[in-house]
Amino acid sequence: MLFQSPLPARYAQLSEAELRAGIQASQDRLGKRLIILGHHYQQDDVIAFADFTGDSLKLSQLAAEQTEAEYIVFCGVHFMAESADILSSDGQKVILPDLSAGCSMADMADLDDAEEAWSFLTEAAGGPITPVTYVNSSAAVKAFVGRNDGACCTSSNAKLVLEWALHGATPNGGADAGHKAFFLPDQHLGRNSAYALGWPLESVVVYDPEQPDGGLTAQQVRDARFILWRGHCSVHQLFTAEQTEAIRALDQPYRIIVHPECAWEVCQRADEVGSTEYIVKTIREAPIDSYWAVGTEVNLVQRLGTNHPGKHVRSLADIQCLCTTMYRIDLPHLCWALERLAGGNVVNQITVNDETKRWSRVALERMLKLCPTQPMSVK
Repeated sequence: MLFQSPLPARYAQLSEAELRAGIQASQDRLGKRLIILGHHYQQDDVIAFADFTGDSLKLSQLAAEQTEAEYIVFCGVHFMAESADILSSDGQKVILPDLSAGCSMADMADLDDAEEAWSFLTEAAGGPITPVTYVNSSAAVKAFVGRNDGACCTSSNAKLVLEWALHGATPNGGADAGHKAFFLPDQHLGRNSAYALGWPLESVVVYDPEQPDGGLTAQQVRDARFILWRGHCSVHQLFTAEQTEAIRALDQPYRIIVHPECAWEVCQRADEVGSTEYIVKTIREAPIDSYWAVGTEVNLVQRLGTNHPGKHVRSLADIQCLCTTMYRIDLPHLCWALERLAGGNVVNQITVNDETKRWSRVALERMLKLCPTQPMSVK
């Protein structure tokens, strides 16, 4: 994780109203030179200033479309800002208001470990294998996947990308030849997506980078169709099967909808499973007076409840499931970054070197080509 230097003392002394006024004044001054992208998990006071909001896939698409803005301020986490830099045009600058806004899941897979795993897996597989990385990964890991004829995915299109990895990644089609997919870094999204495609749990093994050869034998690799990296989201890991049972015991007719980064046992007990955009769409289109228990980040859950007052929306958990690194983007950091930009000084620019950018773009563009027309269920 990168380190963010402390902000000048004045930003801690400004009131919320003064911070808002400072952000708005900078936006007005920069005009069309500036685009602010905000992830759904951001706090409401930050989202209020976003030109566009969305999940990782939607924001990746939007970043690629912003060909005129000189500055793209990404209110998200580091891997998202990297993706924006990879997909944006030459001359555009991507800014992350707080450099410490990282992702624990992305940090669970580094390039050296991925390459070591690939060396073992390709030798042990006994046949073709295609790497797929969740967009929640570093640019270096995305480039590794691009170099090895793989693709990125998001929770919105993980099923499509895994199906491509098994069937369409090679000219001959790999399904009948025992073609395998190596999926990193989130084991839960990989397992839930494979199961949703009709593959049994027995077709899945988990590679643990802390163990020699990932804790797997060559035979286990040969027998598997999906090799999943031992990683997870620290937020969605907090949702449990016991919480679903507690919701079912309530008198109200709650439907349970969860993100596919949740454990398989949780997803199997849910009524619906889908990406952040799928969750937003489902609740937006749900009938008035419907009841929803949502297994995803608390800022989004609360915003869904606020935006749909005629519907009953609560968290699946009885604890606060907060993305603490996303929470680092706040009004003081946004105000500071924008005021510096408005004054002609670029701070916290996120840049990816040319070689990494080249191969990361290959993986990301494959992801965008396999984009569904509507947010997809993973169940």
